Amino acid sequence: MRLLDQLGIRYEVREYEVDESDLSAESVAAKIQFPEEQVFKTLVVRGDVHGVSMAVIPANTELDLKALARATGDRKVEPVALKEVLPLTGYIRGGVTALAARKEYPVLLDELAQLFDQISISPGQRGMQILLNPLDYARAVGAKMAGISRFK
Repeated sequence: MRLLDQLGIRYEVREYEVDESDLSAESVAAKIQFPEEQVFKTLVVRGDVHGVSMAVIPANTELDLKALARATGDRKVEPVALKEVLPLTGYIRGGVTALAARKEYPVLLDELAQLFDQISISPGQRGMQILLNPLDYARAVGAKMAGISRFK
C-alpha cells in the first residue's frame, strides 16, 4: 500500500476473516462482497526461456499456460512449487502480490481486468484486499495486458 501511496494511486482496503482451510480467491470474493470476476489472484510461474513471472487472473478463471507462454515468449510455463513462492516473492500463499515483491518479475495481467472500473488484489497479506482501478494497478507493477486465462 505504501507503493500505491507513493504513486498517488487511490485504493480502498477491505479486510476479511482468514480461513486457513480455504484460501481460494472465490472464498475471498464472497467474504469481501465483491464479484468473483473482479477479484484477481496472483500466480507465480516459471518459463523455460525467461524464468519467473507473475500472472494475475480473475478468481472465476484458471490460468491458460499456453497463452501465458505465448505472452512471455517462453516455449512453456509452469506454476512454481508452493515451497518456492515465499523465497521468490517474500509472500505466503493467499497473500502473493506483484506489489513490492522481493524481486521485480514481469507481470502479466489478464485483459479481462480492462472490463472493470475496479478490481481487487492482495496487498501482500492474508485477510486483506485492495480495490483499485486496473489501469492504475498495471502502471504500479509495470504489467503487460494479455489474454492469459480461461473460464473454468
